[in-house]
Amino acid sequence: MVDYFQLAGKIAVVTGGASGIGLATAKLLSEVGTKTVILDIDEQKGKEVEKSFQASDLAIEFMKCDVTNAQDCQRVAQLVEEKYGKVDILFNNAGIIRRKTVIELEESEWDAVIDVSLKGVYLLSKYLIPLMREHGGGSIINTGSGWGLKGGDKAASYCAAKAGVVNLTRAMAIDHGPENIRVNCICPGDTDTPLLRNEAIQLDIEENSFLRSSAVDRPLARLGTPEDIAKGVLFLASDLSSWVTGTTLTVDGGGLA
Repeated sequence: MVDYFQLAGKIAVVTGGASGIGLATAKLLSEVGTKTVILDIDEQKGKEVEKSFQASDLAIEFMKCDVTNAQDCQRVAQLVEEKYGKVDILFNNAGIIRRKTVIELEESEWDAVIDVSLKGVYLLSKYLIPLMREHGGGSIINTGSGWGLKGGDKAASYCAAKAGVVNLTRAMAIDHGPENIRVNCICPGDTDTPLLRNEAIQLDIEENSFLRSSAVDRPLARLGTPEDIAKGVLFLASDLSSWVTGTTLTVDGGGLA
């Protein structure tokens, strides 16, 4: 059974990899054998993460990338091909949130959320799928959300983007299944990340109170951790899910139950 989780020799690309779920996933994938490229727009934090992992002998490299920019995504795809020759796992995880209704949202805020959370999935997939296909297939995992499966308050653009990610996942699975590329979506519930803590600031709620309220109604009565989500990504990246594609895996402590 251990062999199913061994990903030695695999090349993984993780967007939004400098913090939160992306960082935890990059670490876990590297611990089971992948060489992992983390992409993030925050160059300082990305380089700090790269340095810390190299000190731990984990094979993690940082590349700066704006996932909303086609030229940037194409450049990164070329760099990955030149250095590693292939990509086996793509975790499209970068995302942002603005806690506002459609009336409150500025057009620029709507565009930013859609571009990072949805367009970014399209762009990285567009430029990395050909490399994945060329080497026999692979696994793509897109980060959706519980709010991609149901609505939420004061999060109109985020709900729209994440619902788009869920259905884009299905479409990609249909298109690329014949190429031995599996495409799935992981839908986290409230997870203790910088993004969630920033929501408290946006809503002008005291942070600890906000975090408690995010956990209290879940059957498991706690927030998720980035590591909780990373384990789900590992399942979808590994051979344990070899006949799983076009589906969503909800990891939310029972929040949608």
